[in-house]
Amino acid sequence: MKIFDNIASYEAEKGAVVTIGTFDGVHHGHQKILKRVTEIAQQQSLTSVLLTFFPHPRMVLQPDSELKLINTIEERQQLIAANGIENIVTHPFSLDFARTSAHDYVKNILVDQLRAAVVVIGYDHRFGRNRAASINELEEYGKEFNFKVVQISKKDVEEVTVSSTKIRNAIENGDMETTVNYLNRPYSINGIIVQGKAIGRTINYPTANLKVSETYKLLPKNGVYITSSIINGIEVYGMTNIGFNPTVSDGSQKTIETFYLDFNADLYNSQVELFFHKRLRDEVRFNSIEELKAAMKEDELKTRTYVQQMG
Repeated sequence: MKIFDNIASYEAEKGAVVTIGTFDGVHHGHQKILKRVTEIAQQQSLTSVLLTFFPHPRMVLQPDSELKLINTIEERQQLIAANGIENIVTHPFSLDFARTSAHDYVKNILVDQLRAAVVVIGYDHRFGRNRAASINELEEYGKEFNFKVVQISKKDVEEVTVSSTKIRNAIENGDMETTVNYLNRPYSINGIIVQGKAIGRTINYPTANLKVSETYKLLPKNGVYITSSIINGIEVYGMTNIGFNPTVSDGSQKTIETFYLDFNADLYNSQVELFFHKRLRDEVRFNSIEELKAAMKEDELKTRTYVQQMG
């Protein structure tokens, strides 16, 4: 896999099968498109190219939307590569780029820069200034510039009852079981373990405090979750609280704190990926530390039961 951080840096060695999109989540619907791209590339001895954009166009065109993403750009690239795509071009999206006409977009980018021989696209894809052009215009440009358009039909798309929006909603609601079904993998966040207030140590529940790598990464709904991480090659389960620790703090700072089961090691400054398996409960302001400890003991019992049932 080769990664290019803008269109100009891509140097075409041969014709390409190109697909275009944000691909946030790289879910089943996206995977269907990627599979078609790689199949055609192999059949016709072409290279496969995925053109995507960062920031997400909605972040630029609708800045007040405060959109959070399922994947960081690095996560997205890894997932796309795992689906067999040879070249990923991540072009910076800007208001100036958004003004590109459909004709210039096709000629200057798809044809001249990426050397598209085949363009694989969903039936509802739109492009160009104000998203004015549809697949009908793309097919006309294909005749003009000698490339073929392969459409992923409405039927094929609707057979996959998932979308990035549905996945974001499930994550925001803390519904990890639905999220796993949509993604075919647990949802995860990456970050660095940083120094916390060490309050957990005083109640025999020392926690690792995760600072997420990217602020645009979508976090699950505040609450307590069963989670896991791969540490030194071993899967370690734990329970994670996302929220403001209202029982023991002033509630001014959101934190992500994990108590790992049967684990004792210094993780400070370590890069950790945290996988979310199941939501246990809402975050609660308890009347005392003793009530908090009792709740955490109950969380621990539920987590251990879950791990045992996992086998």
